[in-house]
Amino acid sequence: MHLTLHADYSLRVLMYLAARPGRPSSTQEMADAYGISKHHLVRVVQTLAQEGNVEVRPGRAGGVLLAKAPKDIRLGKVVRAAEPDFHLVECFDREHNTCPIAPACGLKGVLAEARDAFLATLDKYSLEDLLRRSKPGLSDLLLTPAAPQG
Repeated sequence: MHLTLHADYSLRVLMYLAARPGRPSSTQEMADAYGISKHHLVRVVQTLAQEGNVEVRPGRAGGVLLAKAPKDIRLGKVVRAAEPDFHLVECFDREHNTCPIAPACGLKGVLAEARDAFLATLDKYSLEDLLRRSKPGLSDLLLTPAAPQG
């Protein structure tokens, strides 16, 4: 299983904001901290705002802030909102499935069970749990812009 960058960046944005509570952060600031595309991050922030996880304040003194307490942001819900689908294999997509063994194959059920277990594990954790599990110095790491990727 592989999460899209959208889901990965969604979790990173939330961790960034949670590590710096009450302080508005720009998408450029977060992109610099992680060494990732600001353009992609803007779309991620839009998704997080649509789901009610972040608040976007316009203007010079504006920025992005958590819209909920970290304990109220569930990781499973964030990942579900950020992922376009969870079609682990072709047969999960009824419209585009061309697998000739799909009607008799037992793999789809096993993979569906594994996907559901993955999401159930994420559902057990909140953003607050991530902060508690992180090592001291997370905020310091986020203050230092990442080295350019190349």
